[in-house]
Amino acid sequence: MDIKSIGVLTSGGDAPGMNACIRAVTRAAIFEGWKVYGIYRGWEGLIIGNIKELTTESVSNTIQRGGTIIKTARSEEFRTVEGRQKAYENIKKFGIDALIVIGGNGSLAGAQALASEHDVTVIGLPGTIDNDLYGTDSTIGYDTALNTIVECVDKIRDTATSHDRIFFVEVMGRDAGFLAQNSAIAAGAEAAIIPEDNTDIDQLATFIGRGIRKSKNSSIVIVSEADGGAMHYAERVRKEYPQYEVRVSILGHLQRGGKPTAFDRILASRLGVASIDALKEGQRNVMIGIKNDQIVYVPIARAIKMDKPIDKELINVLSILSI
Repeated sequence: MDIKSIGVLTSGGDAPGMNACIRAVTRAAIFEGWKVYGIYRGWEGLIIGNIKELTTESVSNTIQRGGTIIKTARSEEFRTVEGRQKAYENIKKFGIDALIVIGGNGSLAGAQALASEHDVTVIGLPGTIDNDLYGTDSTIGYDTALNTIVECVDKIRDTATSHDRIFFVEVMGRDAGFLAQNSAIAAGAEAAIIPEDNTDIDQLATFIGRGIRKSKNSSIVIVSEADGGAMHYAERVRKEYPQYEVRVSILGHLQRGGKPTAFDRILASRLGVASIDALKEGQRNVMIGIKNDQIVYVPIARAIKMDKPIDKELINVLSILSI
């Protein structure tokens, strides 16, 4: 395929490192002599034609910035066949030969739908703090969010120990426990309650049974936002174990913000350049991932449909270290 111009968009929840990725895509494409169009406000922007050409200068001084300079949005209209038709018409109108989509599961599902209905070459880049996309060891924004959580939990630990309390700290991640499990290990938490460990065993009862002892009057429990989140478990403690004083901290959207870590900047830069390499090789409808520090191509359909397994060894590590 002879490519002369590409479009780049960010969709769904923002993630630190998206700007580094936009920068890499833009500059790598310009390096090849291609035009680059920034599609503002995700799929919604593609539908209404909010599209502007990006230059090298457009992405200067952005690698260190959180959020996304081309904005993001969730589009109900794009979920319809008619909405995707409008998007396709703007792709043709602007002469865009390929689309680079930076986002999570929903964003890539949108890319898959568009590619299946129209003759559009799409490359997906995994941009989500949840780290839940199959086929890549890490997603853009995950490392920064993890560090943000650990920094917050370190502060919460100070007040938890001062007051002899159990703190339930709720973190993001949708239905994936990567943020909860790894932040619990890094912050020295006593337990993590995650969807992947949701067996017949009551995770709260297990924690209470082994985690509260005379030598430890305060405890930090990291809870994934799935299954009722921290409020659900705090309420259970109040009812079932009233002898313990409980507090809840829901970290919320601060996990999405801040300057990306060096790891996320490098990952985003590598994946952005790799997306242009993939187009040069004639790839289409693949997500660019990283496995064992090597760039890999994963069919988008596989990336969004397959569940990414959590390493059960992490659960064992936390269990051992929390005694």
